[in-house]
Parts: sequence; structure tokens; C-alpha cells
Amino acid sequence: MPTGARIIVDVGANGGAARMILEKLRAGLLIVAGVIHLLPLVGLRGSVALGRLYGFEVSDPNLQIVLQHRALLFGLLGALLIGAAFVPRYQALAVGAGLISAGGFIVIAFLVGEFDPAIRRVVVADVVAVGCLLGAAVLGAVRG
Repeated sequence: MPTGARIIVDVGANGGAARMILEKLRAGLLIVAGVIHLLPLVGLRGSVALGRLYGFEVSDPNLQIVLQHRALLFGLLGALLIGAAFVPRYQALAVGAGLISAGGFIVIAFLVGEFDPAIRRVVVADVVAVGCLLGAAVLGAVRG
């Protein structure tokens, strides 16, 4: 993030402690978003797991391939988000990728409409992930 985009906060005598709290909070938000993105990994176990995850039978092998690949990609994104909690130089990339992923799903779900309770659970999880990622972005812009 460019230096001009930072928000400077006067944290007074406890600057180090306040900075550490902000960094831990940001890391925690990234970990929560990462865990949400790891949840679809269970779909790698096969069509039955995919069916439980998304609320419909996955009997077409082509659909199974696409959904399992989706699960794999979400696993990669979840790993990036969790890794970025501990490696600050990856945080902007991880937050951006997570926002595009979760935000994109929310937008697509509402544009298509008429989704079932299983997809509604995914939308709710993605709303939580977006909230965590926006919080992490704001905390990343704050420097004590």
C-alpha cells in the first residue's frame, strides 16, 4: 500500500503495545477469512461430500471435476489468507484476492437469485469473510 494511503494514529506512550494489538487483530481477521475459504476443501473427498456442501446431488462427473477443482482453488486461497496473517508483505494480495472471491460470489448469488438454503449458508459465510477482510484492510491502513 502506498505511504500516502496510510492513516497515522497517535497511540501515545503505549505505541508499541497498541501497534501489536492492531497487528494481532488484523492477523486474526485474516485467519478467520482463511478458515472460511478452507471449508470447501471437504469437497475434494468426492461427490457425496460435494452434495452435502452445496445441497444438491453431484452425479455428473464433469460437474464433480469442476466443483472439486473449485474446492482446491479455495484451499489455495485459504492458505494464502492464513499465511498472510504471518507474512505481512502478502497481506494486500491476500485481502484483494479474498475480497474478489467472496464479494464476487455474493454478487453472483444475488444477480442469479432464487438460491436455496445451502447456497444461502455460503453467502452468509462470504459476508462474514468480506467483513473480516475489510476490517483487515482498514487495520492495514492504520499505523501507530
